[in-house]
Amino acid sequence: MSAKTPAPITLLGRHIRLEPLTMAHLPDLFAAGGGVEEIWRWQGGPAPATEEELGAKLSALLDGAGQRTSLPFAVIHLASRRAIGWSCYLDIDVSDERLEIGWTWYGREYWRTVVNSEAKLLLLGHAFEDLGMGRVQLKTDHRNERSQTAIARLGARREGVLRRHRIRHDGSWRDTVYFSLLADEWPAAKERLRARL
Repeated sequence: MSAKTPAPITLLGRHIRLEPLTMAHLPDLFAAGGGVEEIWRWQGGPAPATEEELGAKLSALLDGAGQRTSLPFAVIHLASRRAIGWSCYLDIDVSDERLEIGWTWYGREYWRTVVNSEAKLLLLGHAFEDLGMGRVQLKTDHRNERSQTAIARLGARREGVLRRHRIRHDGSWRDTVYFSLLADEWPAAKERLRARL
């Protein structure tokens, strides 16, 4: 089976909905995470201090989607009906049946809740079951231990570290830790995620 190119879609869970990200989500997103250094430290900071600064990040992300290099989703909290963050498919390679899930952030109040587990359940399920991907990769800064722990809890396997991979906004160099989950590992990972929900 060959993989399919990801296209804008809405994915519905019990606690959140993932829908195509647009500039209309900007006010909610700024309310959820604007100016919070703790959120943006690993997102290529600094934290956007104004709605306009977050809008510039959002616009750049949407430009990438327009060039088909990414597919960004707004994370909508169903109880509040507000956008509380975003997550993306990146590095999409249909011929090699792979993509990356990344540039994910949520408002601070949603950390250590069901939000990330359900978002990953929806994104991974769509990637493996609907799009026919054979590999999904995730990566993070080597200093972001919280993210590494969360990725490992998904059942993803740590593959290695790219040293001096990317320059941070403060001029220091980031080592990047790579993880992956393969299609034949997905059923067990899916059960673990469902159990957490």
